Amino acid sequence: MTSQRKHLVKDFNHFITCYVCKGYMIKPTTVTECLHTFCKSCIVQHFEDSNECPKCAIQVHETNPLEMLRLDNTLEEIIFKLVPDLREKEQQQEKEFWRRNKSKENIDEGSPLCKKARLDEEEGYKGDEDYHRSDPQIAICLDCSRNNGQIGETIVKGLMKKFIRCSTRVTVGTIKKFLSLKLKLPSSYELDVLCNGEIMGKDHTMEFIYMTRWRLRGENVYPMVLEYRPRIDFG
Repeated sequence: MTSQRKHLVKDFNHFITCYVCKGYMIKPTTVTECLHTFCKSCIVQHFEDSNECPKCAIQVHETNPLEMLRLDNTLEEIIFKLVPDLREKEQQQEKEFWRRNKSKENIDEGSPLCKKARLDEEEGYKGDEDYHRSDPQIAICLDCSRNNGQIGETIVKGLMKKFIRCSTRVTVGTIKKFLSLKLKLPSSYELDVLCNGEIMGKDHTMEFIYMTRWRLRGENVYPMVLEYRPRIDFG
């Protein structure tokens, strides 16, 4: 009877640790240009300062390396199976992070954090454990449209970080509120969100827009691009 050979987790560390942070990969994300994989947060943060792969130094993309990233859900499941309690520890750390940031200070009614809490309630976020992280996700580029000389375009500026990833269930109304908070717009200020030049309704979900409005869906152009601009009053 042949004895079964046992392997230690450290025997696989070369394949399941991140080159950037040296820890086990969390939300492993692969650069499609060179097929090197890193923690999602590590590679996204790296691309804020460089367009090159941190491991092999190949130029990933001339202008937008984030387009060349793909989540590797299979590898994530393998890592969670290999490393005992890693999934539970990561989930616990996320809960503590959100709890710590919610209770860090007393928030008055007019503060952006308080507005965000109200936004979550209005949009159906129940304060549950995963904050819709278990939903199918979609990558979006939020571009500021400045080509029509609208009144108010000096107030509406481009985002420093225009690429986001969110649940496909997120609505245009939520995106508008997100933009208002990020751009620190007056509460009375109205934005339009457009896809391929067409104004989107506030109840449209990202999934609906991707399936029915995003013209480049069949060409695998990624991420989906939404534009925003000051609302034009035709009255």
